[in-house]
Amino acid sequence: MAAFSVRMVHVLVLWLAVCLSGTWAVDKGNFKTCDQSSFCKRQRALKPGESPYRVLLETMELTNTRLTLQLINDNNKVRLLLELYRLQGNITRVKINELKPLKPRYEVPDVLVREPPTEPLSVLSQDENGVVLSLGAESQRVIVSARPFRLDIMEGHNVLMSLNSRGLLAFEHLRMRKDTQAEPEAEKKDEADPANQAETAKEEEEKVEEGMWEETFKSHSDSKPNGPSAVSLDFSLPGVEHVYGIPEHAEPLKLKTTESGDPYRLYNLDVFQYELYNPMALYGAVPVMLAHNTKRTTGIFWLNAAETWVDISSNTAGKTVFGKMLDYVQGSSETPQTDVRWISESGIIDVFLMLGPTPKDVFSQYASLTGTQSFPPLSSLGYHQCRWNYNDQEDVRSVDAGFDEHDIPYDFIWLDIEHTDGKRYFTWDPHKFATPKDMLQGLMDKKRKMVAIVDPHIKIDNNYKIHNEIRSRGFYVKNKDGGDYEGWCWPGSAGYPDFTRADMRAWWASMFAYDQYEGSMENLYTWNDMNEPSVFNGPEVTMHKDAVHGSWEHRDVHNLYGLYVQMATADGLIQRSGGVERPFVLTRAFFAGSQRYGAVWTGDNAAEWDHLKISIPMCLSLGLVGISFCGADVGGFFKSPSPELLVRWYQTGAYQPFFRAHAHLDTPRREPWLFGPENLALIRDVVRQRYTFLPYWYQLFYNAYRTGEPVMRPLWVEYPQDPATFAVDDEFLIGRDLLVHPVTDEGSRGVTAYLPGKDEFWYDIHTFHKHNGAQNLYIPVTMSSIPVFQRGGSIIPRKLRVRRSSSCMEHDPYTLFVALNPQRTAEGELYIDDGHTFNYEKKEFIHRRFSFANNVLSSVNIAPDAKFTTKSWVERIIVLGASKPSKITLRTAGE
Repeated sequence: MAAFSVRMVHVLVLWLAVCLSGTWAVDKGNFKTCDQSSFCKRQRALKPGESPYRVLLETMELTNTRLTLQLINDNNKVRLLLELYRLQGNITRVKINELKPLKPRYEVPDVLVREPPTEPLSVLSQDENGVVLSLGAESQRVIVSARPFRLDIMEGHNVLMSLNSRGLLAFEHLRMRKDTQAEPEAEKKDEADPANQAETAKEEEEKVEEGMWEETFKSHSDSKPNGPSAVSLDFSLPGVEHVYGIPEHAEPLKLKTTESGDPYRLYNLDVFQYELYNPMALYGAVPVMLAHNTKRTTGIFWLNAAETWVDISSNTAGKTVFGKMLDYVQGSSETPQTDVRWISESGIIDVFLMLGPTPKDVFSQYASLTGTQSFPPLSSLGYHQCRWNYNDQEDVRSVDAGFDEHDIPYDFIWLDIEHTDGKRYFTWDPHKFATPKDMLQGLMDKKRKMVAIVDPHIKIDNNYKIHNEIRSRGFYVKNKDGGDYEGWCWPGSAGYPDFTRADMRAWWASMFAYDQYEGSMENLYTWNDMNEPSVFNGPEVTMHKDAVHGSWEHRDVHNLYGLYVQMATADGLIQRSGGVERPFVLTRAFFAGSQRYGAVWTGDNAAEWDHLKISIPMCLSLGLVGISFCGADVGGFFKSPSPELLVRWYQTGAYQPFFRAHAHLDTPRREPWLFGPENLALIRDVVRQRYTFLPYWYQLFYNAYRTGEPVMRPLWVEYPQDPATFAVDDEFLIGRDLLVHPVTDEGSRGVTAYLPGKDEFWYDIHTFHKHNGAQNLYIPVTMSSIPVFQRGGSIIPRKLRVRRSSSCMEHDPYTLFVALNPQRTAEGELYIDDGHTFNYEKKEFIHRRFSFANNVLSSVNIAPDAKFTTKSWVERIIVLGASKPSKITLRTAGE
């Protein structure tokens, strides 16, 4: 839910009037541009050229685990410490910090799953110009050039990546403010230290620019007690024209160059009905970029949780196809290159260079650092019905009954903020939801579940247990003066728990216990919204940067807040079951590592065709950076969809990982049966399609949990040498074996799908018609069409007996769809466990591989040490691309 909506306390009536009198659209004036963010403006003013930083080679130290070198800025004589690590799995880590900072600078905790294991570096050569180090495999090496400082990663004769090649390394050192008294600690600095001497000598020369020590945006002031502290570094990617990632932005899959506008911004914000095709920040931030060409995939993981801007430039940007052809004809030798510059407000430079070489290697490398997608309960892969708000228990019962009456399966019904007692989370409205356990039991009797919202802003009310506990334990975020930070949100005046504290997170988790969260049961799960955090009367609708989390300012930790909220909530759902049951938690705000805790959705979209279109690249971008469990509000949160748009959105959402319909309080009701019998039949059909594919979705999520590979993936991931796939974002793959091209244009009578893969077949899943790969296929469509193709050479398990929820289908039989390739072979997997506990960690599952070759379908156990018993069986096998056999022989266990 966006900050500016119509159910608001009286103090926000003015905002409400503005919202209702204008159009539903983002007010960009509420959010900063780079020019309005002083550190971004300062850093962006630096132009490429010779870097002032040089390496002091005499300071080099090499141990078994790392290389350290000092850098000096010849302009101000401030020294930095460079640390270089060779990590297991073809990753290089580069850290740069002040050698002797005035006070510690923030280093991001809790995102890496462990301290990454290192491998030895060795010096290949060294002279007065620099040092060359071996990275081990395949003649990979790092060249550290001394004057100016530059770092190149080479493989053979090829440069894979260069750092500071454009001289844009900038590190604003912490310093004393000239018009204030020196702190006692600062006065004790060792005057004999050359770094300190130089700093003292040069301090007076450094220009004080506007916004360094205090900054104002609209009516909000940021006191900046530590002064300027930004860090920046440039990366050059020779041979690269396509870069991806750095979500969340409502942008195409392939990132665009930013020279003519603002950089991409990473700063978690509550953006009211966001604008499309704009690099402005949205709800989440994952500072990971992937670069790809026909020869290699690499990745950059910039581990910094402060406000960050990313500039992208390219030497081929803006060239037309004709211009590129002219270069070719004239023999232009210019190699394509993309240059990327990261700028963060505070912290240190801590960057992981993931060197591939394949897309799946990069996924594995990133997963080794931040973990994989949590393995969700099977039921959460079904359909979710939500709106702001189902009014009361009778409304919930009526909607639930409507799905049965109209024969539409669903697994979860959701409750938004109005279910609480006055926006006090962990409570129920005593009149509308007087007996929540009765309601939950009614759902449980049908093997269905509920999600209720628990937001991280806490109503300041002395009669509210949660508030009193947090205040008495000192768990609230503090303001710059040391008092509890207060802001406005849904309850009115609210406090914000300090989720950066492990003891606060542990307490929060304990509140989900059944004896603490009154009215909760084991089929109640959780939705964390507004966790950017959203502060209606704060700067940019979020928390003041000079708010305090222990020893750190909010500016240092901002992008971590949502991750910590989801982490604590997921821990609470696990603990309430004694560690037995898997949680389901949906979050709006996220960071690197959020994949370990649940699902994400694309926030407050609108019922517009372009918002339907953009849901595809938004989820593809998230999948590339580890967050597979992604979806968009089906139908659009704001506004009211036409029946055609609603049907098309269901058809798209049914083939995206997280499948939930949601709507704003002020929109007309839009349960599927409210749009006439024809549209009801279309929606019913596609929801039921989703349920038939649940075994395949579940197997893919198990694979994502094991490997880090995305569930929903761009075509280039599976066809990395086919340039025709590199910018495709109106179709996608589910796993490797299903290709989906949703219909996302109003009044469409046909779509053109690119079917990749020379010498491959693709089978229409509805008609079983076979099509050759490596072609653009025009597909006539009607309102019932959703073009989906199964790859020849694959075997996909499905369950064709659709019941009212996934749990009702647990023991039903499987049908195997065997799609033959030109060699008349096929392969696939089937994964089965109990669907909801962590017992798979104890090897309680079935994992089998099916193979078809020489007209024989065989099955082998690929987890022979695992044990699990299922009542399901394979009742049918459908072979696509084969002629009718004259006879069939079945052999089981040697018979």
